[in-house]
Amino acid sequence: MIPWLQNLVLKDFWLKLFSFALAGLIWFTVNIAIKNDISPVASLSLAPTEQMILRDLPIVVLSPAREVRAFNVNPKTANVTLQGDPASLRSLRKQDVRVLVDLSESGVVRDSRRRIEVSTPAGLTRVKVEPEEVQVVTTSQN
Repeated sequence: MIPWLQNLVLKDFWLKLFSFALAGLIWFTVNIAIKNDISPVASLSLAPTEQMILRDLPIVVLSPAREVRAFNVNPKTANVTLQGDPASLRSLRKQDVRVLVDLSESGVVRDSRRRIEVSTPAGLTRVKVEPEEVQVVTTSQN
């Protein structure tokens, strides 16, 4: 049994060590990209890219249909910076970008802070959202 284990570890040791180091580097890169909400594919494009800032986009509140309370957000608008090829940015309309706060997944505590989510057309990448969070205020129905 011992020779089999030695053979398993020591045969092609440097190749195994290199493969392990490369796998660790890939994992580390993907993990950092996920935490920073970065798409590594978007940065690999060889086409020239530009940025555009869309100002005062209304923030939509997405809540479950069974929810009887009404919600307000503060602030009511957000500024979104997008990056993409110049042709896509020129043809972009404000209606093509959705800015929302999703309240459907969990119960909303009165006056909580929620992260803003942005939906963009294909080929465009969200670079920045200002503000990143909004205050969600529960209002009574009249």
